[in-house]
Amino acid sequence: MENFEDIIKSEKPVLVDFFATWCGPCQMMHPILEDLHAKIGDKARIIKIDIDKNQDLAVKYNVRSVPTLMIFKDGETKWRSVGVHRETQLEQELEKYY
Repeated sequence: MENFEDIIKSEKPVLVDFFATWCGPCQMMHPILEDLHAKIGDKARIIKIDIDKNQDLAVKYNVRSVPTLMIFKDGETKWRSVGVHRETQLEQELEKYY
């Protein structure tokens, strides 16, 4: 199984969705992220991190609200935002790091 730190060190941008199963806005993000993945293919990676199962990562990355979306590249945080986002907005943010 891949380690989170190894995943975010990728040369490809990695969009991380910090979510919780009980969070309504997080549930709204799921189909948006699936559509985004279908559109961008392997240009970037999209992963979901359940903050209740990965509390150490939530603390490390100062996740105080969900959904928190972050883009990493080469292990660095490139972008961060909280709340539901449109697919087009996420695609535009990712395109900056291809």
